[in-house]
Amino acid sequence: MTVPSGDGHGGRQPSGGPTQVHGAGMLLLDDQARIVEVNPEAERMLGLRAAELLGDDAHDRLHRDQHGHTTPRSSCPALRAYHSGRPAQGERGWYECGDGTLLPVRWLITPCRTADGAEGAMILFHEHAPGAGEDEREAEDEEPLSELDRLALLAEVTTTLTSTLDVHEALRRLTRLVVPRLADWAVIDLISERDEVWRASVVHYEDGDLVVRHDLQGPMPPIPQESVMPLSRALRGAASTLAGPETYQGPPDAGIAVAQRKLFEATGMRSAAIAPIPGVREVLGALTLGQAERPERVADLSLLEDIARRAGLALENARLYQRQRRVTETMQRHLLPQLPHEPGLQMTARYVAAPEGSEVGGDWYDAFLLPDDAVAVAIGDVVGHDADAAAAMAQVRNMLRAYAWSYEEPPSAIIDRLDQAVRNMTEASLATLIFGRIESGGEDGPGCRVSWTNAGHPPPLLVTHDGTPHFLDSTVDPLIGAGLADGRQDASVELPPLCTLLFYTDGLIESRSHALSEGLERLSEHAAALARRPLDTFCDLLLSRVRPDDNDDDVALLAVRRPG
Repeated sequence: MTVPSGDGHGGRQPSGGPTQVHGAGMLLLDDQARIVEVNPEAERMLGLRAAELLGDDAHDRLHRDQHGHTTPRSSCPALRAYHSGRPAQGERGWYECGDGTLLPVRWLITPCRTADGAEGAMILFHEHAPGAGEDEREAEDEEPLSELDRLALLAEVTTTLTSTLDVHEALRRLTRLVVPRLADWAVIDLISERDEVWRASVVHYEDGDLVVRHDLQGPMPPIPQESVMPLSRALRGAASTLAGPETYQGPPDAGIAVAQRKLFEATGMRSAAIAPIPGVREVLGALTLGQAERPERVADLSLLEDIARRAGLALENARLYQRQRRVTETMQRHLLPQLPHEPGLQMTARYVAAPEGSEVGGDWYDAFLLPDDAVAVAIGDVVGHDADAAAAMAQVRNMLRAYAWSYEEPPSAIIDRLDQAVRNMTEASLATLIFGRIESGGEDGPGCRVSWTNAGHPPPLLVTHDGTPHFLDSTVDPLIGAGLADGRQDASVELPPLCTLLFYTDGLIESRSHALSEGLERLSEHAAALARRPLDTFCDLLLSRVRPDDNDDDVALLAVRRPG
């Protein structure tokens, strides 16, 4: 790197590592304002290791205002100085530390060259504790948002809210954007698809933190059509209105007016601005910004309406997504079968949709009786994560049932027929699948045996009653639909009394943070520990203990136990 000289043009650093600036944190930025070097003092002050900072955008990672909000890029003095290519200093700023607290700093930024000769900049900073009364004077001197700041805030609202399709997360982000930047309190009332009003969020800024008042949230009275009170008008889509506790002191004209009087009494708000949250076709709710500490700080109604409009678009997108997701999940769940009742076997299955924010997939299981009294079992995963994958799954499952019922053949021969049909008759591209036959002599019969074939699927797991796990690692043939199989193979094994045979999809074991072998090992350890639990409990605990937190795939389980 190049160490800047007093004239801002820089001089070469001596070899032997980064410059040590005693008593001050140092960040070296590249030509994209990304952090490429951090000195030990900066690590200490920020409570972050260098590895946690390297490669991050310095502004997005660290720069905050006194309330902890990300500073708009257009109004960040350090960023403006960086782009101008000139030295600059700031007497007051805040960096976010690793534990989420704010570090008040004085800073100096100056252009320099990085080790590879690219243009960059170096930031030196040290802690600055505000003097007595400085924070109060700062609050008193706070001016209304400039036009540039308004535009920056609206752009931030749009970007932040449209990047999530979760309604609750959108509400949380919205309150963090407006409190305390615009108000002490934020209240969000939403109208459900059944026209019921729900007070979804009540948040207060207190002692530097956002406090959620759960006791003030919950169901609200219905929307009155004749009421002239501010919230009633907003929920009907009328214009924004200013309100105060005196607004609701007279005789209430509806139940919502009573609820609003209680809200003002409980929060201590002395002034509030209320705006409708509009959707494309209907009103979605109302946004209230209230002041308790500084009632003279009147909200900008036009800015509030702009924020509410952007919130409405984000909420409507999230609702549409969740509605479609519910329809697809319901369709997929109804496509999954009821398990047969076979005296010689216990069977339990589980299906868990992908985590919120992901699409449904093509995971499935099946079990059904065959004409020769054997029990057919299957588990598979059609490639894809959408409604098309769920529909293709249904096609594959139904064709497998038809072939298994019509032909008394080994599993491999049935899957050969299915493979040809999938390639020529369905829209499914590829699918993994295990298909097997369990032949049991009943509860008092002489034995129980499973034969199966594996088309590219994770191996079944057999766990004995004494807790010994064993993966049934038979030959794995190509996936269904690949057109590569040349004579699929069968395998078989005797099922000892009280053993558990587990079929599962890869969503149970795959993770971005560890190898597949680690997921299989984790599965076998927990399955062994749960070997004597009832089958329903076995499946539930296995899901909660084994499924990786970072897995965004569906999971299907089919567990079979031979009674003693």
